[in-house]
Amino acid sequence: MTGTQESGSKTMTTPHTSEQTVCRTQPSSIAIYPGTFDPITNGHVDIIKRALRLFDKIIIAVAINAQKTPLFTLDERIDLIRRCFSKENDRIEVDATSGLTVDYAMERGACAIVRGLRAVSDFDYEFQLALMNRKLQRKIETVFLMTGFRWIYISSSIIKDAAKHGGDVSGVVPAHVQAALKQKYSQH
Repeated sequence: MTGTQESGSKTMTTPHTSEQTVCRTQPSSIAIYPGTFDPITNGHVDIIKRALRLFDKIIIAVAINAQKTPLFTLDERIDLIRRCFSKENDRIEVDATSGLTVDYAMERGACAIVRGLRAVSDFDYEFQLALMNRKLQRKIETVFLMTGFRWIYISSSIIKDAAKHGGDVSGVVPAHVQAALKQKYSQH
């Protein structure tokens, strides 16, 4: 994040300090981090922890998507996420949502939607989505966070496929998620 300052005829860009938050006009800044989280990965956890440096509170909005058939039920996904953040419990909320994310963000008093980007291919889709969200609700900003390099190759889909075929997914999901995947696939 950067701020812009006029200096004579030049425009200078300066980084925000750690004390500043993205949503400066609100007494406390709230951001929504939406997704299906089927299951949550270490990449998701990394984005959430980094977003906590920018916002006072993160609401992890677990999407109910009728077009997808998740491996984990909504309640299971919410529980798996909550178990990742016991130390940050006062600054993280996990909730279910359906419908437009910008409407949900407005209902919850959020000022931003956080999105993680892994690659250029993610950016194309996310940029279009951010522009549509901006058209629908100008008060809600979209904040893109680049995925940490060590997580750039992982996705929930890839992890599920590896786990389904007996692959070792330790290190790319929290230990309790790995155990839940193993249990799910032993039932199928």
